[in-house]
Amino acid sequence: MALSLADLLAVPTLHLKNLGSSRTPLSAAIDWVAVTELENPASFLSGGELVLTTGARQGTADAQRSFVRQIKRAGAVGIGFGIGFEHEAVPSALIAEANRWSVPVVEVPYSTPFIAIGKLVANARSSDHYAKLERLLREHQVLARTLLTGGGLPALLQKLSAMVGAALVITQYGSEVAATVPDTTPDDDWHAVALSTGKRDSSTLWLHKPFHDDGIVDYARGLISIELNNVLQRRQSARQIAGQSIADIVRGSLNPADSTARLENLGISPAAKNFVLLISVDEEKFAALSTITLPASLDNALATTINSEGRQELLLVVPTRAGDPAVLGRDLSHQMHNVGITAPVGIGGAYAQANGLRWSYFEAREAITRGLEVNVPERLSLTSLLLASGDVPMADMASEALGPLTAFDEAHGAELLETLECYLRLNGSVAAVAEELALHRNTVRYRLTQIAELTGYDPALTSDRVQLWLALAVRRLSPQG
Repeated sequence: MALSLADLLAVPTLHLKNLGSSRTPLSAAIDWVAVTELENPASFLSGGELVLTTGARQGTADAQRSFVRQIKRAGAVGIGFGIGFEHEAVPSALIAEANRWSVPVVEVPYSTPFIAIGKLVANARSSDHYAKLERLLREHQVLARTLLTGGGLPALLQKLSAMVGAALVITQYGSEVAATVPDTTPDDDWHAVALSTGKRDSSTLWLHKPFHDDGIVDYARGLISIELNNVLQRRQSARQIAGQSIADIVRGSLNPADSTARLENLGISPAAKNFVLLISVDEEKFAALSTITLPASLDNALATTINSEGRQELLLVVPTRAGDPAVLGRDLSHQMHNVGITAPVGIGGAYAQANGLRWSYFEAREAITRGLEVNVPERLSLTSLLLASGDVPMADMASEALGPLTAFDEAHGAELLETLECYLRLNGSVAAVAEELALHRNTVRYRLTQIAELTGYDPALTSDRVQLWLALAVRRLSPQG
């Protein structure tokens, strides 16, 4: 350990003598030894030095007092005054001024060379340095072994917490990933250390103040960054693999036995009720979506990523015991906003079995189209049930019914499809449609006649109106529409 003046005074071969006041502490660690004969050496001192001098430039009492004051301002730990050169004894004015400012003064006899004191301090500092390096290497090995033996981030944090003497938290996308004190929100009492994983994930290691760091935090930072990246890769792969099975189930491409087996392999009990939380985004936002940390409230959910008709979707299968779907949907929406994804969250109903999962999925897709941040399902909607049935060619029906309108609008710059949507949404009121679209009522009636002629379905007839409404619903749920 670093030496102090008290330690040097205890070395018998140096023959040092303390001349300062008994009230002046001698316990401060000596960082280095500075030998000087300057009147004012302050500009050459950085603090923590033992200043050794023979007083060659201190022939007067004023010079001696000034020397002490400069040493005090520079933050030196004391003065070692060599006698037998310019002075036969340490000047009384220097001792008096040193006592006034609580600066320790040690008499160094002629027989003791200054270099002997310097060597002792340097050797002690060197030993400290090597001891610190050895301790740091041991701590490196402990942290690395913790990860390599499967302890993961929680175990690493516990080890690191003991080393720095402080509580620790890792956040990613603004949410807690691991912590020694769970459910903690870091504030001004915490020190932030940025983590790099090669992704835009805003990962941070938080250390509660005060903490001790001898270099281990920087090493741990690298380990944590590597492990976070590994976690992201594993999470992305797991979601893609699970997504393949869920996609086959929701598309109805499996027989009932295979669907049940797939659910069981994913850890989902077919007999238990689950509901779907769904987010659909463009491909450029999918990278973040596929690796995002989920809120703690959704720890029991199965997260999957699937490609659905040109869109990328994050689909969560959530057991009903996890809580209120609307509350969990808001938790997920908040997490998305932290990442910069503003897509709405759709919620499906809670059902058991593979077909129930399909119903919930299509309900969630239909709910998304309502455009709110969080969209609760319309339980057992007719559209969702028909879409979930692989035996009903809904897409073909929608294309057959609405295709002529789409083609006519594109060819003539018309707005028949928009007029039809508005007419059905406003419950068949010609006056309301005319007011919303800023059209004459006769123009609306003429367009409705055109729609009937082109599609073969008359919007004024209830049976035909249901057919057109279903076709529009299917078109709305399909990104290609």
